[in-house]
Amino acid sequence: MDEATPAGGKEHWERVYRTKAAGELSWFQPHAERSLELIRRIAAGDPCRLIDVGGGASTLVDDLLEAGRFDVSVLDLSAAALQLAQARLGSRAASVHWLEGDVTTAALPGQAWDIWHDRAVFHFLTEPQARAAYVRQVRRALRPGGHVVVAAFGPEGPLQCSGLPVVRYAPEALHAEFGAAFVLVEHATEAHRTPAGKVQQFVYCHCIAQ
Repeated sequence: MDEATPAGGKEHWERVYRTKAAGELSWFQPHAERSLELIRRIAAGDPCRLIDVGGGASTLVDDLLEAGRFDVSVLDLSAAALQLAQARLGSRAASVHWLEGDVTTAALPGQAWDIWHDRAVFHFLTEPQARAAYVRQVRRALRPGGHVVVAAFGPEGPLQCSGLPVVRYAPEALHAEFGAAFVLVEHATEAHRTPAGKVQQFVYCHCIAQ
């Protein structure tokens, strides 16, 4: 596996999304309420270009389209995950830019987005090289002054997810991965209840690119 490839690789995530319903996956939320709260506050009613990294079958795109002022891109390593979202959205899927690829290596356009959102991808990057590649992608793809919202497992979160090892973060440690080019604006902790009834601690960090 390439040093910058996320844990599990494409085959793993295709298998996950082809063998389980989206609502059975541990990270599933009927509505990504904490993410939506942050994004709406950041956008403050203005039109906004946003990329949802690892968005896959997430319902965040549904609610962003409902809001009517977001130009949304969804990036995921798994074609099966993207197909689930497209089928759910029906004709509305044509309003979304669908990107299949590895976030650490995908040919993303420069300064294309106002908001970079990631819930539950970054903690799968267990190798420093992969995390550094991810941050380079953020710096390239986000416009100056753009916003980063990243949610990863907190210090009391699980040690594994979907059969793979993860890295857990306190807010300061998560921000430190992005470096001085990003100013930490706020952070929050969420107790996410999985479809199986378990509670997982997530840490959300909101940063601004300099």
